[in-house]
Amino acid sequence: MLIDSFLTYLTYERRYSPHTVISYRNDLEQFGDYVEKEFGVSDNSEFSNQVVRQWIIHLMDSGYTPASVNRKLSSLRSFFHFLIKEGSIQSNPMSRIECVKAVKRLPSFVKESEMDRLLDDTSFPSDFGGMRDKLIISFFYETGVRSSELIGLKESDVDFEKMQIKVDGKRNKQRLIPFGPHLKLSLLNYIEAKKVAFPAQSESLFVTEKGEKLYPMLVYKIVKNQLSLVTSLSKRSPHVIRHSFATVLLNHGAAMNSVKELLGHESLSTTQIYTHVSFEEMKKVYKQAHPRA
Repeated sequence: MLIDSFLTYLTYERRYSPHTVISYRNDLEQFGDYVEKEFGVSDNSEFSNQVVRQWIIHLMDSGYTPASVNRKLSSLRSFFHFLIKEGSIQSNPMSRIECVKAVKRLPSFVKESEMDRLLDDTSFPSDFGGMRDKLIISFFYETGVRSSELIGLKESDVDFEKMQIKVDGKRNKQRLIPFGPHLKLSLLNYIEAKKVAFPAQSESLFVTEKGEKLYPMLVYKIVKNQLSLVTSLSKRSPHVIRHSFATVLLNHGAAMNSVKELLGHESLSTTQIYTHVSFEEMKKVYKQAHPRA
């Protein structure tokens, strides 16, 4: 199959790393072994679109993910391009081969009833840490901010008169997020408790129990511990609450563009995945409730 010549080209002309070259070798040898065993073909000029397609089916049936299959196809593509360039073959068997489409996973979210139970019926410790932890959960759920955005908030970013928060999002893009009277009261009470606990005031809105700026692992731990009280989801992270925020808004009739702006998405297509989440939830309700479903 002229694999060695191709790998030499990758090593000395393209200057690929040894690890990458090994990956190419493994992919090409796996393909060569398959077609020789299944089709009795070992000559490069005898490979066809159909042979490659059968290999793709074989890989998928063997449990390879679309990402893994596409990586192997990329190896084949480069190899056959090299053979064309060298004049070893006249036609490229990869010319009509497309990448395998990955199945988009719907984002995990906590049900509205579960979030209500956590925020309304669950007892949090009465100390500063307990007050802060409950506020963090409420803040994520009522604003949809990312973990990094929450950590970066300063007290000066909160406008209590207009009841809105200024958030620095990805690529330093700022956005304003409104909040309701319940979150306003919780924020005021928390800030007052923070002043008492830490007279040397920190600029950061949310702080550790030592008065220092929060860090990602602590935020993740807080969220995971609290969500574990109400949901059996395997993923229990700040981003799951962000998904829950978007889902509950759409379920209650919010416009897609409005949700996009609140989340700070660049593209509407990123936000549209939550319509699939809402639709899947509706299908479950339909199947459970409709007598002929």
